[in-house]
Amino acid sequence: MHLGHVLNALYVWGVTRAAGGQVLLRIEDHDRRRSQRRYEQDLLDDLEWLGFVPDAPTLDAFRRGPCDGRQSDRGAIYEEELAALIGDGLVYACECSRSDIAAAASASGDELCYAGTCAGKNLPLDTGLGLRVRFSEATESFVDLRHGLVTQQPSRQCGDMLIRDRDGHWTYQFAVTVDDCRQHVTLVVRGDDLLASTGRQIQLARMLGRQTPPRFLHHPLIMKTAAQKLSKADGDTGIREMRAAGATARAVIGQAAHLGGLIDAPCELGVDAALALIQRDWHARLRDVH
Repeated sequence: MHLGHVLNALYVWGVTRAAGGQVLLRIEDHDRRRSQRRYEQDLLDDLEWLGFVPDAPTLDAFRRGPCDGRQSDRGAIYEEELAALIGDGLVYACECSRSDIAAAASASGDELCYAGTCAGKNLPLDTGLGLRVRFSEATESFVDLRHGLVTQQPSRQCGDMLIRDRDGHWTYQFAVTVDDCRQHVTLVVRGDDLLASTGRQIQLARMLGRQTPPRFLHHPLIMKTAAQKLSKADGDTGIREMRAAGATARAVIGQAAHLGGLIDAPCELGVDAALALIQRDWHARLRDVH
């Protein structure tokens, strides 16, 4: 975790409590090349140290073994949903590499839009190939609880979505959409960097049988520069490093709240007081969210 994740936790816990809901903890380790169990343990330890306690599953449930909140333990569920999409004729195999896609794609903002190169090739649905779901030309409109009305057209924005890569790994977009459907998630709270994903997830969820999508709230990010968010991959200070240097949990939370624009200056701030900052702003606006 880094300070951006702490800000996200403040919004997730604060908004959920303001809405009278429960926080669902999910370990998104769908990419098995990058995920290691020790990273998960570090994350669980950091959450516990900071004072963020999920309602389900419990932190101990993750530590004991297989758990419904861990995506690597939900492969059979993803296979089942994939089979349903295949049965509906919505999936095709894709042999394109990243460089192939970049060469053929058109850019939509900062995003490459897949050109549908393999859509008509009728390649076998083999594990050695990627799998994509066919998007319609539909426009998706939703009301973000912070941004208001948002309209997106996934077919022009990203093209047909990759749902499993050529190495057999499920993609983020597919796994979280299936999980939101199966786990009956009614409110998704996440950063502005994922706002562009929402329309495609709504359309995919409809293909999976969910007609009423969850509500969405996309919160501000902690930015390193005007165009670059914090990232552990870039060597930004993480919670582990801050703890090792002697920082208290209250100091870390206060720093995240300051950088996220919730308070004017960094200070020591307990988790309950920090969550109250979020609840104060969002309680009245979340009365209709269940």
